[in-house]
Amino acid sequence: MRIQRLPDQLISQIAAGEVVERPASALKELLENSLDAGSTDIQVSLLQGGIKQLRVLDNGAGVAKEDLELALTRHATSKIASLEDLEAVASLGFRGEALASIASISRTQLMSRQAASKHAWRIISEGSEIYPIEPGALDVGTIIEVTDLYFNTPARRKFLKTEATEFGHCEKAFECIALSRPDVAFMLQHNGKALSRFAISSPSKRFSEVLGAEFTAESVEVNEVAAGLRLWGMAAKPTFSRHSRDTQYVYVNGRFVRDKLIAHAIRQAYQDVLHHDRHPAFVLFIELDPNLVDVNVHPSKTEVRFRDGQAIHRFIFHALHKALATPTGVSNAVTAGQAGHNPFAYQPTNNLYPTFQSQINLSANESSSFYQTMFGSNGPSSNANAGNERQFTSPYAFAAENQFANQSQDNASDFPLGFAVAQIHGIYVLAQNAPGLVVVDMHAAHERIMYEKLKNALDNKSVAMQPLLIPVSFNADKLEIATVQEALASNDASLQQLGFDIAVLSPTTLAVRAVPTMLQNADAVTLARDVLRDLREYGASRALTERRNELLGTMACHAAVRANRSLTIPEMNALLRDMEATERSGQCNHGRPTWFQVSMSDLDKMFMRGK
Repeated sequence: MRIQRLPDQLISQIAAGEVVERPASALKELLENSLDAGSTDIQVSLLQGGIKQLRVLDNGAGVAKEDLELALTRHATSKIASLEDLEAVASLGFRGEALASIASISRTQLMSRQAASKHAWRIISEGSEIYPIEPGALDVGTIIEVTDLYFNTPARRKFLKTEATEFGHCEKAFECIALSRPDVAFMLQHNGKALSRFAISSPSKRFSEVLGAEFTAESVEVNEVAAGLRLWGMAAKPTFSRHSRDTQYVYVNGRFVRDKLIAHAIRQAYQDVLHHDRHPAFVLFIELDPNLVDVNVHPSKTEVRFRDGQAIHRFIFHALHKALATPTGVSNAVTAGQAGHNPFAYQPTNNLYPTFQSQINLSANESSSFYQTMFGSNGPSSNANAGNERQFTSPYAFAAENQFANQSQDNASDFPLGFAVAQIHGIYVLAQNAPGLVVVDMHAAHERIMYEKLKNALDNKSVAMQPLLIPVSFNADKLEIATVQEALASNDASLQQLGFDIAVLSPTTLAVRAVPTMLQNADAVTLARDVLRDLREYGASRALTERRNELLGTMACHAAVRANRSLTIPEMNALLRDMEATERSGQCNHGRPTWFQVSMSDLDKMFMRGK
């Protein structure tokens, strides 16, 4: 067959297959056009899930009479005019394909009025046929109606789902755009019924309106600036993790994107605190020079390519890692002075972000037996309180002994986790704080504390080694013997870096001569076997780099206080204070929560108080 030029109408319909996958895709394009026009109020009306009609009304700059027909023409746009413009796109739209693609597969009416015009002008198209421009009645702005989507491509229409499903996708697209612009008012109607109305507001309020108050209450604020990059928004705590990725929103210069590099950086930041196959929730905005990102990757414009992907990955990872590492009770809310240039700078509220005003080192005030039992020799060496666990000088611990006898004490608000009052079945610690009751899984909490201590020590190359008074020998298999011999022969000092001194006594016997000081009360043999297994399976180099956290997590688990251990009130309080001072202490090494808050209102409901 001879090569022939395709008709423009067919070209537009082919392009529509990529741009307008379903009504939600068309809605996204129309909303982006409204935002590019500078609109501050956008109203959306849908019929039959957007299949019958999509209608978008805005108060933007409008389209001139002479440009109306061009607006429905392929590759006609006001947003770029040269290659230089394309390489530094600052608008949401730029291809000049979306509106033409939509018009080619629907009955479209476009009416617009600019501020300098005496009245509006209207143009109507039905597939390939465009009718003459005529006067219309409209305030300044634009209204576009897309009716009978895919009326002239019935094969594509068959791929659409039910009205409810298509509306669900449209609503998701609407919310995605609304999240990105809290400075714009949005309204959504479906089949004549108003469903959503968002007034101009702060980012945190918009996030709460769209994603729910629980999301904002269970999130930390992110606001980092470095080398011309900015990352801001909200990232949910690991305890707010979801079964799916339905609460993940990332915007690059205001554009919603799905980018593998960004997704990987976020997963890495959550890796140390997220449980198994759970997914994090977040609304994050990345701002950078438009010249440093290529948005001309795919017709849907949801994919981008960064000039320096590694720098972007490192920046996102470290910014999120820092935000998620904030110790329990410490606010990382940004102030107005820190908010940078973004007009949507956060204004955190006191009730969501209690300030952790000060800390005390209870290791100097509590009984020395606690740190000897739980942390080895890290505690005080003085014997002033030895043998008398009821003697301690901390007024805060004394307040705990009296079960918050004086709840109006000024310093009670300094300690978000409050003060211990009891222990249940040797597993959970109960504490009373200002909001109500705190329940702590003592093993999980202590495991996180030890894990963070080990990570910091290894990073600083300061894992202290505690020689054993009597070395512990044990029967070892050939692989364990070979692992130690290889470590000693290679001079990589992997065991020494981890705080171990293990010697080969015979072809079947190993001796543990020293262990990390922080783990001196752990079972030396079991601990050594687990460490040798990781070194054997992954190699010393890999075990101390990419597998480092898993290895340290194994070590921390051995050191953590076990269930069915009875703790004194001072010991429980010291654990609470360390949790408040430890990064990521809200989750154990496996991503499970270490504590829960039960408010007084929740307790009142349980006992039907006030009814």
